[in-house]
Amino acid sequence: MTAWLRALGLAVLLVFSGSVGAAEDLLVPVEMTPTRVSQHAWYVPGGTGVATDNYGFISNAAFVVTAAGVVVFDTLGTPALGVKLLAAIRSVTEAPIKRIYISHYHADHMYGNQAFSGSGAEIITSDGAKRYLEGEVAQQRLDERRVSLSPWVDENTRIVHPDRYLQGEERFMLGGVSIRVVDVGSAHSEGDLVLFVENDGVLFSGDIIFQDRIPFLGTSSSAEWLKVLNEMEQAEVAVIVPGHGKAAESPREIVSLTKNYLSFVRASMQQAVEDWIPFDEAYEATDWGDFYDYPAFLEANRRNAYGIYLSLEQESLKSQ
Repeated sequence: MTAWLRALGLAVLLVFSGSVGAAEDLLVPVEMTPTRVSQHAWYVPGGTGVATDNYGFISNAAFVVTAAGVVVFDTLGTPALGVKLLAAIRSVTEAPIKRIYISHYHADHMYGNQAFSGSGAEIITSDGAKRYLEGEVAQQRLDERRVSLSPWVDENTRIVHPDRYLQGEERFMLGGVSIRVVDVGSAHSEGDLVLFVENDGVLFSGDIIFQDRIPFLGTSSSAEWLKVLNEMEQAEVAVIVPGHGKAAESPREIVSLTKNYLSFVRASMQQAVEDWIPFDEAYEATDWGDFYDYPAFLEANRRNAYGIYLSLEQESLKSQ
């Protein structure tokens, strides 16, 4: 297709979406079908690629439907995806949205907040997210996504901050459904929340668990992350909805990829740090065969390994 035809196609899309230049008004061409996992719990499954694949729809969002209202868990990676998520919720219920919990403040889980900003719902996240939002990385990521995910993220896209930060945990009842939300601390990100629908035994894990693709580590604390995974592996739950990938009924089964991957990378890089082996040499000497065929391996693995290598060097220095 020639450049002018592509431009014409985009212009038509903008006209029919109503507001030229507003990313939340674009009609994002992805299928988003709510999947029911229990009496009250639903989720929309994103793709398995990296952040800019599938128009940014590469993470999951979930919601709990009760007689008195809806609780949303994550809002996806662009304003347009947030609009589509809201439509997906409305295809299930017209009940008011009461609360929105953001598992962590990474772009692929919270840029959709913008679509819910007029809903009257309270937005809540982990207290640890303050460090991310008050630093430079949040704005740097937004600037990058305005390029890499244009036009779905544009100059009108903004970071919608939470109304409240959560420390520890909270329990509440809504429409006869008991919901427990726990701040598990700094694991995958600066601050991570998980949500448990107690009536149904359904756990929304956010990016504490990746299924069907290599995890993204970023600035994670792999040691703390593994501690949380060990606890989650013993949890008595009926279904776990991960931050990425399909929901599963077996905690041990769904925890295994993330846990095994983190453990393997830490062990490999730990040996290199102890033996004073440079990272490039250690990386090339490591057999990555068990993980090579997973989506996002080529894009994420080397960066993940390097991040853990650096963190282990810091741990080593602190212990001396």
